[in-house]
Formats: sequence, C-alpha cells, structure tokens
Amino acid sequence: MRDPLAKQVVGLKPSGIRKFFDLVAEMPDAISLGVGEPDFDTPWHIRDEGIYSLEKGRTFYTSNSGMMELRSEICNYLERRVGVQYRPGEDVLVTVGGSEAIDLALRAMINPGEGEQVLIPQPSYVSYEPCAILAGAEPVIIELKAENEFRLTAEELEAAITDRTKILVLPFPNNPTGAIMEKKDLQAIAPIIEKHDLFVISDEIYSELNYNGTDHVSIASLPGMKERTILINGFSKAFAMTGWRLGYACGPHSIIAQMTKIHQFAIMCAPTTSQYAAVEALKNGDEDVAEMREAYNQRRRYLMHAFSEMGLPCFEPFGAFYAFPCIKQFGMTSEEFATQLLKEEKVAVVPGTAFGDCGEGFLRISYAYSLDNLKVAMERIARFLDKRR
Repeated sequence: MRDPLAKQVVGLKPSGIRKFFDLVAEMPDAISLGVGEPDFDTPWHIRDEGIYSLEKGRTFYTSNSGMMELRSEICNYLERRVGVQYRPGEDVLVTVGGSEAIDLALRAMINPGEGEQVLIPQPSYVSYEPCAILAGAEPVIIELKAENEFRLTAEELEAAITDRTKILVLPFPNNPTGAIMEKKDLQAIAPIIEKHDLFVISDEIYSELNYNGTDHVSIASLPGMKERTILINGFSKAFAMTGWRLGYACGPHSIIAQMTKIHQFAIMCAPTTSQYAAVEALKNGDEDVAEMREAYNQRRRYLMHAFSEMGLPCFEPFGAFYAFPCIKQFGMTSEEFATQLLKEEKVAVVPGTAFGDCGEGFLRISYAYSLDNLKVAMERIARFLDKRR
C-alpha cells in the first residue's frame, strides 16, 4: 500500500503547549499558568445577544465574508481604535478565529514551489511556522533578543531579507513574550518593508491589552503600509470570546478577495450566532475591555514584583497577558524545568521552546488567571527555585 500521508504534514511538530495542557488535565490539584485564555466569562450583554439570535431563529448561513453589519462595525472599531479606514464591502473578511485568517492570508499570497520566503520573528505564536510550511512557503526565522525586549529591530529585519522574501509576519503585542512594538519601532522597519516590496501579516489579536500608557499602533496606520498589510484581529482575547471562534482580516481587496475564495470552499462562513454576539461586543463592549485590561495589568504588576522577590530575571512585558522569565541560571532546559516544576510543585507553565528554538532558557507564564491562583503558584515556584540554589 502506498503511504497515504502528506510528508509536509507528518514533518510538522505537534504544539508544545498541548503537551502540558494534557498533563495538567490528569492532575486535578495542579495550577495551570499555561493556557492563553482569559479567565473571564464573556460579558453578559454579549452572551445575551448570541442567545437572542438563537431565540429569533437566526441559524442560517451568512455571507461568506460575514454579516455586513458586523463588517461595518469592524471598520468603525478599527477607525476609532487604530485610525485605519477600511471598506466593509471590499476589505473585510470574518473568519473562524484569528488563526484561520493567518492560514488564509498565507495560502492566498504564497505560490508553492517557487521558493517564496516568509519571515517569522520568534519567539512567537506556534501556528505561524506550520501555516507557512503548509502554504508552500519557506519559513525564515528571525531570532528576537531579550536585550531588545524581544522587539524586531530594523537591523534584524534587513539582515534576514533575501530576493525570495515575500511576507513578514508581525506578531505584536507578542505571544509568548508580552513584547510590544511602539510607533517609533514600526517607523524604523516600515522603510525597509517598502524598499524590499514586502507584504505584512500583522497579527494584532492582543491589541487591546497594552499597559505602557499609550494606545496600540498598527503598522497599517503608517504611510504606505496599509496597501501592503493584512491586519488580523479577533474577539477571543479582548472580549473573552475564545469559544465563539471569531476573528477577521482586513486589507487590500485584491488579497481579501482571494482569502474569501478559500474560506468559501473550506468553511462557508463563520458561526452565525457568534457574529451577532460580536456586533454587540464592538458596539457596547469598550467598558468590558477596559475592566479586563485593568485586571490583567494588576496581575502583571504582581508577577513582576514576585519574580523580583524570588530573583527570577524577567523583562517587563507591556502587552498581551504573558510573562517570559529567564531560567538559564538553573542549568536546565526549558522542557526539563517545566516538567520538574509540574511534577514537584504541580504548577504548569510552557517551555519557551514551544515558541521557537530561541525560546530556550525561558518560560511562558500566563497571567490570565485570578490573583489568588497566581499567588499560590508563585509561592510554589519560589519553593522550587530555592531547592535549586
């Protein structure tokens, strides 16, 4: 019998996050700081709108691109939050989470077999590299550095570009490091992107979770960048709607139209109930987002204090809801450290290597958990460290 499996799929590594997620499932008394999911329930007024849509029998397919009302609200939201204008009928596609949007963008833009390269700064979200491979691209990794607060610098970008480079993935605010790119950082790389005629997939799913006192800046808002950027966002992180599976992509109509074609054949449309709930979120959810952001910020400040107290080096993260402390002083790999911590103290964290080889020597710790849980977990981690000093 011939081999039924695709080599490019068999060659993909499973997600390094899921391993620890599965281990924790077998330990009911463990504390997990490993999952990047808000611990808040979806706000009631958003849930109510989804429930009401079911009660009214709104259970049919929508347009492939998503409900026009939702696309209009997405445009309104982006104009007031990041100052970028899009046309709801041409420039917006509603997707099944932000992850689908990443996959669609790569598949719509990459020509398999032509050696086109996608630049992926790491450490970063686990799906970028596999999606690039499945789209037929060659992923090229840019290793971000702790001394630069894991921001992408102009020098790093320039050094990675070849004549086959086509797309830059811009993963900020960043999962797993919590790093952000401020306007001055984006202004430094924009001329390089233009000079080399690159396109950008800007994953802005954590755009509302910014703690440095300034608003999130999208690279699409800079001169000359909108026409070469696919802006990806969604509802999972800011509105605590992970299970609703809803995201969106905005960009040049020529690209969005091809993404919609793939989405049309593979998915048909995003969940109808979720779309009705998302309209309510965008119209009336700003206060909910602000309350959750303040809670995350309080937890972030607590973690930084706790790390300092236990002598665990960690640059200050100003985005998302992750910290990325360095454990190199303890002479263990990230995988060994995380495994022993779970066995001995029943605290689950994610090895930094789950997000790229340059994550070795670091851990991702999520603070999308209650302060009470974080305090217990920090006591256990401090005890674990004391045993090894």
